[in-house]
Formats: sequence, C-alpha cells, structure tokens
Amino acid sequence: MNNIVIFGAPGSGKGTQSDKIIAEFGVEHISTGEVLRAEIKAGTELGKTAALYINDGNLVPDALIIDMLAATLDKKGKDIKGVIFDGFPRTIAQAEALDTMLEERGQKVNVVIGLEVDDEELIKRIVLRGQTSGRADDNEETAKKRLDTYYGQTLPLKDYYVAQGKYAKINGVGSIDSIYANIAAAIKA
Repeated sequence: MNNIVIFGAPGSGKGTQSDKIIAEFGVEHISTGEVLRAEIKAGTELGKTAALYINDGNLVPDALIIDMLAATLDKKGKDIKGVIFDGFPRTIAQAEALDTMLEERGQKVNVVIGLEVDDEELIKRIVLRGQTSGRADDNEETAKKRLDTYYGQTLPLKDYYVAQGKYAKINGVGSIDSIYANIAAAIKA
C-alpha cells in the first residue's frame, strides 16, 4: 500500500500533480476539496456547513473532515494500491488522526510531497484558476485569507513530517513535467 500526502499552499499545484501521480502509480485519489465542493453543490447539510467556512477563507472543522475522510476511504475498499491524500491533513491534529486511522487499517503514510511556491505566484495561480474554473472562492481577497490560514495552521505540518523522515521538498515552480519528475523520484525513493 503506497499512501501519499500531497502538501502545499492553495494554488501550489496539488490537483495537477495528483493526476500525474495517479496515472503512474495507480493510487486512488481523495481530495477533500473536491468532496466538499460536491457536497456544497448537492446542498447537503455537510455542504452547507462547509460552505460557510470555505467562503470566508477558513478551514472546515477537523471532525467534519475526519468523518468524511474515513467514510470515503472505507468505500474505496481494501484491494487498492494506495491513496493520495490531496488537501488533507491540514493541521497536526488531522495528521495524527490520519496516522491513527491508517494504523487501524494496517497502513501508514509512506511519503509527503511538499510543493513549495512563493506567495506572489500562488495568488496569481489562484486568481487565474478562479477565472477559468468559475470557483467563487478563487479570488484575490479570499486567496490572501487562505494563505494566512495556511501559514498559521497548515505549515506546521511540514515539521511534523520532516521529523518522521517522510517529507520530500519539491520546488513547485517550473513546467508541470519537470515538477512531476522530481515528485516521481521522491515517491520511488
């Protein structure tokens, strides 16, 4: 089982690179952002609650995310090659919960791919993504709030995974293929 966490600020390329990892390594994809957006679009209670947090540029509470993740992971079954977690964990508490959840299933996080991109490039990418995808939360004001939240709450995860020897620092600027070549090498290592 090859379980991968793809880690980085909003706009760092996690979704783009996740697609390439899935194609090469045959792992399943769990994107909390995509699952949450689907819940919001469907108008479920989880979606309505999550929308309040997301639209203000804040993180959805851990309990909602963890329950959703456990259910999604269990639906994938036991015969999968692994999972790439995209957008989860975002806090140390979530990372610890993920470790516990995987341990209960006889699994672990094998590698954490850390996409590192400067703020100016991140904001440019997020605004462009909003213009092309129609995502209402992809605007400059919300992007800045999301980056503040990322630096305050999510960036400490880097040290958590570095301490475990699982963090692979990847420069997230350059061509998609050159970035991916570095990611694939880190996964294979």
